Amino acid sequence: MYRLISKLVIYKNLGKDCLLLRLAEVIKEYDSNCGADADVFEKEEVISRIYTLIHELLELATEYGFNKNLWHNYLAYLLATAENPFSMTCEKAGAREGSVNQFARNDFKIFKALFDYDFSTLESSLGINCFSVISDYQAIEKSSSRYNKSVSEKVRMLSDLINNARDDEEIFVHVTDFYRDYGVGAFGLNKAFRIKGHQEDLEIFPITNTQEVLLSDLVGYELQKKKLVDNTRAFVEGKKANNVLLFGDSGTGKSTSVKAILNEYYKDGLRMVEIYKHQFEDLSAVIAKVKNRNYKFIIYMDDLSFEEFEIEYKYLKAVIEGGLETKPDNVLIYATSNRRHLIRETWDDRSDMEVTEELHRSDTMQEKLSLVARFGVTINFSAPVKKEFMEIVRSLARRHDNITLTDEELYAEANKWELSHGGMSGRTAQQFINYLAGQL
Repeated sequence: MYRLISKLVIYKNLGKDCLLLRLAEVIKEYDSNCGADADVFEKEEVISRIYTLIHELLELATEYGFNKNLWHNYLAYLLATAENPFSMTCEKAGAREGSVNQFARNDFKIFKALFDYDFSTLESSLGINCFSVISDYQAIEKSSSRYNKSVSEKVRMLSDLINNARDDEEIFVHVTDFYRDYGVGAFGLNKAFRIKGHQEDLEIFPITNTQEVLLSDLVGYELQKKKLVDNTRAFVEGKKANNVLLFGDSGTGKSTSVKAILNEYYKDGLRMVEIYKHQFEDLSAVIAKVKNRNYKFIIYMDDLSFEEFEIEYKYLKAVIEGGLETKPDNVLIYATSNRRHLIRETWDDRSDMEVTEELHRSDTMQEKLSLVARFGVTINFSAPVKKEFMEIVRSLARRHDNITLTDEELYAEANKWELSHGGMSGRTAQQFINYLAGQL
């Protein structure tokens, strides 16, 4: 195995913690130092190291919902997540003519040999059967919310294609088509991301479980949804589009709409990076990491608002519009807020008639309004009136077979619920239906 891996060219840099490299190292040491003539203690040490690696493989399989042949799934996962000049070029346009393809075919031939690697001699020598078990693994069925379903389906598909390929040429076609259709690495396989670290140490890491909600799940607000869809569709199609601010009453579906947009357009190359107010200083670093990738990125800010003493909004203003560096075409900013103007306003801001600490209060107003003005599209989600609220309740109730109340009974119960649970909103309606479905 080690001899095979040493001949890789394009996929040489798999990372020092790569399970494949560590397993190859263990097998190499065993074969060269002792092999079948090893004593009991030497064999126990090798078995312990192998079981440690199998444990890590099982953890990865659980995280991504791998099944059947975990060894094949893992090798396909390596190919799907390997970011190198070849894979990232294929991400943009699929396979192209060039000398690099000769190295790629050679590497894929090696991966095919790894797919077909025979562990039986090693197992027989050590008296273990772990490789046989993982090659025909029956995973415990679990909810899709427990693992990264999006990545799992793609990797298992690639695994099957490579396993059934006749030669390295067919593998070349399968892998490069995969890169073209789904992308490569974390950005290619995942929908949503968060950031951690700061400046040079900043990392973008995937959110593995996102809410599987669609715009059709949000009852009402048709004009608002259309405005959001029109802007997002233009963005993913490479046309001109605007930053978006969704504002309005609490619980009206602003955040849900943004999550739904991600699900609707993920297949078209849309990705989302969630960022919090205290991280705005790193916005430029985030944009620098995504601007050259073949995806459209929405930087998402949920429940955005600022108090008078908070100045983080100045970083946001500079990134959106006003700094020397132009925001790349593949990045937009979507934000939700309960405040129309984002920054807390007072009555003192609205008068130039008195002179206290601020000589020109209209300047203060302009400063506070300048942020929201940088969002080209603003969408108002206001609380529903009584009739709209009851229609939301009725529509949500009809999605549950066990809720058999008549409309009159349903409205009566919903009316009592909203009076003691925060008023009329889509969130209140959903909470009422959850309660009702649970009780029935």
